[in-house]
Amino acid sequence: MTAPSPVSPVPPADLPGTLGELRAAGHQHRTVKQELRDNLLARMRTGGDRFPGIVGYDDTVLPEVERALLAGHDLVLLGERGQGKTRLIRSLAALLDEWTPVIPGSVLNEHPMHPLTPASRAAVAEAGDDLPIGWLHRSMRYGEKLATPDTSVGDLIGDVDPIKIAEGRSLGDPETIHFGLVPRTNRGIFAVNELPDLAERIQVALLNVLEERDIQVRGYQLRLPLDLLLVASANPEDYTNRGRIITPLKDRFGAEIRTHYPLDLELELALIRQEAQLVAEVPEHVLEVLARFARTVRESPSVDQRSGVSARFAIAAAETVAAAALRRSGLLAASGPAPAPGSSGVPAGAPSSSRSGNRGPLLPTQPTQLPTRPVARVGDAVSVVSTLRGKVEFESGEDGREAEILAHLLRTATAETFRARLSGIDLSGFTALVADDAVVETGELVAATDLLAQVGTVPGLAKVLDRLGLGDAPTPEEAAAGIEFVLEGLHLTRRLGKDVTDDGRTRYGGRG
Repeated sequence: MTAPSPVSPVPPADLPGTLGELRAAGHQHRTVKQELRDNLLARMRTGGDRFPGIVGYDDTVLPEVERALLAGHDLVLLGERGQGKTRLIRSLAALLDEWTPVIPGSVLNEHPMHPLTPASRAAVAEAGDDLPIGWLHRSMRYGEKLATPDTSVGDLIGDVDPIKIAEGRSLGDPETIHFGLVPRTNRGIFAVNELPDLAERIQVALLNVLEERDIQVRGYQLRLPLDLLLVASANPEDYTNRGRIITPLKDRFGAEIRTHYPLDLELELALIRQEAQLVAEVPEHVLEVLARFARTVRESPSVDQRSGVSARFAIAAAETVAAAALRRSGLLAASGPAPAPGSSGVPAGAPSSSRSGNRGPLLPTQPTQLPTRPVARVGDAVSVVSTLRGKVEFESGEDGREAEILAHLLRTATAETFRARLSGIDLSGFTALVADDAVVETGELVAATDLLAQVGTVPGLAKVLDRLGLGDAPTPEEAAAGIEFVLEGLHLTRRLGKDVTDDGRTRYGGRG
């Protein structure tokens, strides 16, 4: 059983300490499903965030989940990999009461007003209102099990504990049972991830939990009316081929809810911004390239559509290009001195804003007291083709062409972003850079100042940087990222030539 927090929170001191105090406080026993229903309705009425961290499901999946919770249904989430099923399931725990009373020492988290086991019933009867009670935080009321092939009925439901028998208890004594994960999550939420991977004979053990709300352990005459919400996740059966959810178990789930990937580009971008742990700055236009790339791969006929392309693909891509920018920063720092404090960061001889007239500045002169943060460029995205192809399953006829297909789709995503971001802007100033057989050299290990020194003042650059969201006072690294994006876009739209050298440098020139 897992919990979001490895440390159990300490309950507030003002909570009741005995059963009598609990009754005097007006506490009413509620089942888990009643608790979830009441708290969900309360958040609906106040406009509170009901499922924090869940992106892209507001109008599709979440209304279905809410209806299932309000109906008191156990549910199974069905969808391809990387659609946030586990994240959504774990977010349900936030709808539980923050603290709930329990009988101290009870492995089943029994409510003092609703004891289950003979030992707890006897303790309540003996102590009455003087019975001490404990308090359980909602983070400790969530249990989860990944359906691995070695999962047994004993893991989920329970088994006879030979140690307790060796201590002298009789074999028929219910106290000799070691309860499994499901009953130990009583009065909480239990999740089974990848349910079809659970052996069919093990799935049978869950039938009573879902319908009769009790468990059976070997030959014991044991009836424990469990109080829990059971949630499962699964990939579509036509894809996994590793197993299936048996029909009687599917019938016992009150709701089957289909998840999906982000429906539009903005949701894909929002997911990347939320989840990616970036070690360097990644401009918005580069993130858009990666979001479009993920969507293009997802829709490609060369990719197995039953497998899908996880949202983790775009997240990992963003983290990879950020790492490429950080690597460039580290290698360039080792190969040359950093700009002196107080310098503008603009290479010597490059026109400043005061000399540029109406041609547009390369970038405003601004003092730089500390090294600026590394900034990713569109050329850094090339690295994701080799590092992330293991996240994509291709059709059988595409063996050996995986890298070629991904590289083509990345170019397609870059060209689409270029058209979406910079359509209608006069870019003749950039094409003029390569007149008379001149070239502009960039690449993985070309410093921003080196690129800017080659470019100088370009008509329309200020408008380009503004359209790309780089602001009125971009750093040299941000300006270089914008310029490289324009050069690559002009190449992909057949207005510039491009040559990649053996040492990884990229040279843009005229088409010839």
